[in-house]
Amino acid sequence: MTGHKLSSTITHVGDDEALGGADLGELLYLGLECDRPLARSARYCLRSIDEVVIGRADERTVTRPAEKGSRRLSIGVPDGWMSAVHARLVRMLGTWLVEDANSKNGTFLNGMPVTRSPLADGDVLEAGHTLFVFRERQLVERAASGELESSRLPMPAPGLRTLVPDLAKSFSRLAKVARSSVSVIVSGETGTGKELVARAVHQLSGRPGPFIAVNCGALTETIAASELFGHKKGAFSGATEDRPGFFRSAHRGTLFLDEIGDLPISLQPMLLRALQEREVVPVGSSQPVSIDIRLVGATHRELDALVESGAFRADLLARLAGFTVALPPLRARREEIGLIAADLLERMHPERAHEARFALDAARALFLYHWPLNVRELEKSLDTAIVLAGTDPIKLTHLPDSLRRVAIRSKPPPRFDIALEPPPGAEPDDVPPPSERPLTEAERRHRDEICALLREHSGNVSAVARVLGKARMQVQRWLRRYQLDPASFRS
Repeated sequence: MTGHKLSSTITHVGDDEALGGADLGELLYLGLECDRPLARSARYCLRSIDEVVIGRADERTVTRPAEKGSRRLSIGVPDGWMSAVHARLVRMLGTWLVEDANSKNGTFLNGMPVTRSPLADGDVLEAGHTLFVFRERQLVERAASGELESSRLPMPAPGLRTLVPDLAKSFSRLAKVARSSVSVIVSGETGTGKELVARAVHQLSGRPGPFIAVNCGALTETIAASELFGHKKGAFSGATEDRPGFFRSAHRGTLFLDEIGDLPISLQPMLLRALQEREVVPVGSSQPVSIDIRLVGATHRELDALVESGAFRADLLARLAGFTVALPPLRARREEIGLIAADLLERMHPERAHEARFALDAARALFLYHWPLNVRELEKSLDTAIVLAGTDPIKLTHLPDSLRRVAIRSKPPPRFDIALEPPPGAEPDDVPPPSERPLTEAERRHRDEICALLREHSGNVSAVARVLGKARMQVQRWLRRYQLDPASFRS
């Protein structure tokens, strides 16, 4: 059966951005071993490679071409569910294809059994109980070759480890900036780990003061001055003691302004003055107090767009935006779900993490789910799942309903091979079957596959043709043969 395609969610860079010693290239990621989730992930560069062989081995092994002219990469995984030679990836006419190598348990593409199919960016490949992710267009340093395991990645601070080349480059630059006084903005969707990165900046800065986090969206004009700059005893009703405020509390440390894009416009001049003058005046006092802070801001909003709309001051943005790092959503880091899950399990349940295992359908759901709430949602899902699983593997029933629904949609039917050519016993392509003749078994299976694809793609014949690697006209012929109306599959 030809595998269903996932729409790519990673942000592609244009060819004109492939500068600075890097090229767009293909990468294969080993995302997760279900029985050894803490074995970490790995990245394999496919530059100068035309064939990848995946199979069972006693330990994790990688064999690159030794003899001149060979362009084969062999990946061995200690996965008892794999065959000795389980699957092959082959480069053909500029396209990568995945082929099942007559494995005992089959090869799956995006949750569906596959015999032979082209690969698209972001596709999830299953061999045994090991999940891989194929990436078609990522910036790879020209000097980079071979493989890289996440256990060998540098760990400057929690939250700054990644196998994705362009994100790794951004984190490397951030680590250098962290040791300076340059202000930093961390952008990204809610739940992508912006505060974790801010804490990493503080840790790397070496500043002796504390890390103080402020939720800008919770500040109101009536309490902002007191909360930010502190107040003197008796400054207003209820001020029964001196309070330092967030700025002075962060002295010689880091002040983290979370969701700074939500800061009310009326409060922004107050913040700008404190940053410019490096001093604050507590409410009820006339004497300024000097401050020494490192500022890190975070936002899920486009600050440039807010400036254009008048909701954010341009001069404040200029003061804040010394260095900006953008965190991609989790759905664009599908290849790192295993790496992130392992880190989360070790942090949340250090005493049990080394015993954790995943059932295949649960692991598949992790990789196919869209993760609208990003890493935060993954964290909550795993935290609950490992408690429910106890000493058993984490199963699909231990995951939230939203993930179970994804797994049900991708649940494979009973395995059979669908040929890309007309099935045995079928009539010629241009001759509809006689209405009085029943379909053969092969034709019924072929018809069921076409129906499944039509349902998957809401009757879009072009999409079905792309999945099957066939011309649209050929699919139209099959529709006529099987008397199928695409309109009936449209929701």
